[in-house]
Amino acid sequence: MTAEVISIPRAALHEQVAQRLRQMLVESRIPPGAKLNERELSELLQVSRTPLREAIKMLAAEGLVELLPNRGAIAVSLNEADILHTFEVMAGLEGQSGELAAQRITEDELAEIQAMHFEMLAAYTRRDLSTYYTLNARIHRAINAAAKNPVLGAVYNQVNARLQALRFRSNQDGAKWKRAVKEHEQMILALAARDPVAMRGVLITHLHNKRDVVLEQLRKPAIAKAGR
Repeated sequence: MTAEVISIPRAALHEQVAQRLRQMLVESRIPPGAKLNERELSELLQVSRTPLREAIKMLAAEGLVELLPNRGAIAVSLNEADILHTFEVMAGLEGQSGELAAQRITEDELAEIQAMHFEMLAAYTRRDLSTYYTLNARIHRAINAAAKNPVLGAVYNQVNARLQALRFRSNQDGAKWKRAVKEHEQMILALAARDPVAMRGVLITHLHNKRDVVLEQLRKPAIAKAGR
């Protein structure tokens, strides 16, 4: 049997590159405000500049990078007002997703979310933040998908993209990370009970707590600088 060369379709390639860049932005390997150096990224990801540029355009549409005339692509940096406004909208979207999901989720969807939750707990036990975060994000997307409202889903994905890096960093504090895990346990219980009121409440509380951690992290450098 002869080996068959399997080529990756061009569309699939730039989507794969976008996913890699998305993860680098979320984990601050490309920090907020940094320029996306096409030559360095092409070498790192081992792709030509064409799919790289297509991937960067995708991320710009998601609000993760900003395309500036004569300067290329810059990783988006949100100020305090941006963060407050985005979390304000996101809390409403999360609450609506949770409420509808509790009413519409199927047994198979619930089982899948529960399985991801147990995997996430294992990552938390190992203090594997990257894996924990990946599973955490998948759980939130699965809850949104279980709401079965495509308009809500489209808006949710667009707004959520702006917050991914901030949500990742908010789990780096031990006590606050533990609280977030407890809130996820409450989500699973509310979903299993098909309780829309409880589900809306815990998701909104979860988002507000995330917002407060993010704002605290944002203000720390300014407070330290003022104290010098």
